Amino acid sequence: MTDLDFRQDACSPVPGPRNTDLADILERVLDKGIVIAGDIKIDLLDIELLTIRLRLFVASVDTAKKAGIDWWETDPALSSRAARSALQAENRELRARLEELESTSASASASLSRGEPEE
Repeated sequence: MTDLDFRQDACSPVPGPRNTDLADILERVLDKGIVIAGDIKIDLLDIELLTIRLRLFVASVDTAKKAGIDWWETDPALSSRAARSALQAENRELRARLEELESTSASASASLSRGEPEE
């Protein structure tokens, strides 16, 4: 007989894998985050025809913000605040262009009324 035959804990059951349900797994993934990355390349006779790069980051909003990812807050298609901000910026730009055109038009009109040649 060998040493292995006389172990005291030989009768104790070996612990199996811990039972986890989908909610536990999802909570763990969202808490820590998971990154899935992949590239798809299609070549024909050593000529690259198509390259698709896939990057997937699955996490909770808080975890993503900690990682520095917050594009959904600035995308006008996803955020009403960003849409209002984009609209306000466009309005400011258009008003500035309009003022510039009006001032140019007014100075050209003043020059013509004084009989000065156009520039």
